[in-house]
Amino acid sequence: MIVLATDAATKGSPGPSAAGALITYDHQRLQLKKVLPEMDNHHAEFAAVIFGLQALHERHLTTEILELRTDSKLVHSSLEKGYAKHFQGEVDQILQLEQVFPLVLHVWEADHQHRGPHNLAQQALFNQLNTKK
Repeated sequence: MIVLATDAATKGSPGPSAAGALITYDHQRLQLKKVLPEMDNHHAEFAAVIFGLQALHERHLTTEILELRTDSKLVHSSLEKGYAKHFQGEVDQILQLEQVFPLVLHVWEADHQHRGPHNLAQQALFNQLNTKK
């Protein structure tokens, strides 16, 4: 099984944004972070999931069951329903990226359980903000 945990960080709404992804598979952990364009937090949460899924595709980590963890209730419920009124493009892109996996489990985690990807997103945002100074 592959576990992908993603999170986003934003400053402002919209504002500078970043994504963090923690990938665990075969007794290995990958920590990834990315600066995102300016956006609100909801869009950033979806962008973080897309970033994480693209990272799995790039590494050819798509042949096992995927457990996708998020602390965003909006992302979780949207993926479970396959619908989000204001984020349908993002939902469709995520569902398309998920199609290659034999099974995808969407898991919502409380913030205190989701520190790994949260810290990665915060680090990327901090670096972005300090680079602009």
